[in-house]
Amino acid sequence: MPGPLTLRVVTLLCAAPIALAAQHEGHGGATSATRPAVELSQSRTSSGTTWLPDAERVPGLHTSAGNWSFMLHGAAFLQYVQTLGTRGQSQTGSANWAMFMATRPAGGGRVRLRVMATAEPFTLAGRGYPQLLQVAHDYRGQLAPDRQHPHELFAEISAAYEWAASDGLAVSLYAAPVGEPALGPVAYNHRPSAAYEPTAPLGHLAQDYTHESLGVITLGVFGRRARLEASVFNGSHPDDVRTNLDLQGGKLDAIAGRLTLAPSTGVTTALWFGAIPAAAGAHAHEASRRFGASLLHVRPRSSGAWSTTLLYAAIAPEDEPTRHSILVESTVDLTPAQAVFARAEYVRRTADELALTGSVPDELDLLAVSLGAARRLWRSRGATVVAGARVTAHLVPPALEPFYGSRTPLAVLAYLRLAPPAP
Repeated sequence: MPGPLTLRVVTLLCAAPIALAAQHEGHGGATSATRPAVELSQSRTSSGTTWLPDAERVPGLHTSAGNWSFMLHGAAFLQYVQTLGTRGQSQTGSANWAMFMATRPAGGGRVRLRVMATAEPFTLAGRGYPQLLQVAHDYRGQLAPDRQHPHELFAEISAAYEWAASDGLAVSLYAAPVGEPALGPVAYNHRPSAAYEPTAPLGHLAQDYTHESLGVITLGVFGRRARLEASVFNGSHPDDVRTNLDLQGGKLDAIAGRLTLAPSTGVTTALWFGAIPAAAGAHAHEASRRFGASLLHVRPRSSGAWSTTLLYAAIAPEDEPTRHSILVESTVDLTPAQAVFARAEYVRRTADELALTGSVPDELDLLAVSLGAARRLWRSRGATVVAGARVTAHLVPPALEPFYGSRTPLAVLAYLRLAPPAP
């Protein structure tokens, strides 16, 4: 069992909303005694406690039983990746995730239970998939450069409780043995602008790496147009064993805060700041401050939607220069069955993050631009199958040309995607 008291508190808090639901059900379930909640579109709910624009049509399968409402959504990509140049690699595997969510009125408010899981530890292997210029990660005592690690088997196990203090103002509590603190944007695999993009951004470490934190408590207050929240969480990185929760030795030692605004049905914006202490051992990383801002825009079209994300995020380690990242990504449904998507990124890396030695500058400015297209092959009431392809061009400084064989190394990707249909 986990040793630290703080992780026991997280587990108890996760159980509390379930107890509230059971107690409320024993008094006759949802009745007129339930205080009116702040009515928000179901489309707004995203990873952790982040918000999507109301105009987004979230793909998923929905059902209900009594006072409970259930939703299942996710995606599975059967993908082939080929990176070119001196550090080129290839792999056939699957990036995938599934999220199950249950909600119901409880105790004068609303309870939400959520589990997100992935088979990536088995379908991508421990070293993950090839991705040029990605931060090297530790795998079995050795660095794995130019690869993106797989997600944890359980990326989120959480409970949230929302209680309306008045008409238009509510408070919320989110607790998770593994989950997402109020730090960063909507995680990339939940963003509509990346619906057809299975790979993580190069700026993943600065942007949304903490979405699999091992212990989170978030308290928030929100209305129809704004949400202010604060988190305490375990700032350690997950280790290279992706199939366990690894709560031993964990503690809630990091803090974060985020302000989210929804000025219109098609737009959400967020500002965040966090402080993470240093960690040693299998979870080794330096102490840092993290901050950033994002804007998500969804514009409905007769053929579907046009979704765009603008994102800035930075890591400011102690006694080291700040490392910045900028991302622009967009997806346009040209027809109900065809879409095009693009992503452009700037990241600042260190030679250590790329596992480079020799005459390499301490700081490196890197660019990447991706263009792709997707076409629906099959659709039923419960699922869609889409074929897609993408090419990525990278731009590296002259000092990296000997390592990558070119100043513009390329990567190509082809996939089949299985996912629930949009409503």
